[in-house]
Amino acid sequence: MKNITVSVDEETHRRARIRAAEMDTSVSALVRGYLADLTDGKDDVPSRASVDESEAERRARGIRDAIAAIIADGGGLRMADNLSREELYDRDRARDEARQAAAAENEKRERG
Repeated sequence: MKNITVSVDEETHRRARIRAAEMDTSVSALVRGYLADLTDGKDDVPSRASVDESEAERRARGIRDAIAAIIADGGGLRMADNLSREELYDRDRARDEARQAAAAENEKRERG
């Protein structure tokens, strides 16, 4: 295996180490994978913009997209979506729904 020396500024090096840690790998492994993809002619090699996006930035973008979708869909709940007084205080139904949700969550945990 050949060694390659690459010079990068301190901030890029710091962000690369953080990103590698988030991915449970090393900076060398990230560079090795990037170069392998690049030389294999893969069209989906990430651009600089997608590599530089941190986890926090990705989450913030996801939240902004979700809020934009809610606003585009009418901005929230409609009166027709509200529960009637009887439905609101139907405790038996609420307990059944809670049990079903808990059972589904337990089943997910057992599978995953």
